Amino acid sequence: MFNTLQRIPIPLLIVLATTLEVSGDALVRLGIYQHMGLVRLACFLGGATLLFGYASFLNTAPVDFARIVGLYLATLFVVWQIISFAVFKTLPGLPILLGGTLIISGGLIVTFWNAPA
Repeated sequence: MFNTLQRIPIPLLIVLATTLEVSGDALVRLGIYQHMGLVRLACFLGGATLLFGYASFLNTAPVDFARIVGLYLATLFVVWQIISFAVFKTLPGLPILLGGTLIISGGLIVTFWNAPA
């Protein structure tokens, strides 16, 4: 199975990982603030499963971790805003949009800038 995962294109692995992470975080947050009892427990277990999936996909990518983290953070910001709107109906304000521009720019620099050794 590991070899199969390593054949998935890196950008797709990153999108899968970020979607799993943000969805897992959202599910845990729903469990904390909006549910009780068995539903809360189910949210926690579901969130933990999604977060484990995120770590598995991210660490499967066959590239240097220091380089992939830049693209991961840029993608994470975008996916976070999508899930935030879809689940919590929250639109990003100006500070989030400006900060997000810096996050995305920094992530792309970390990932794609080939500085001489």
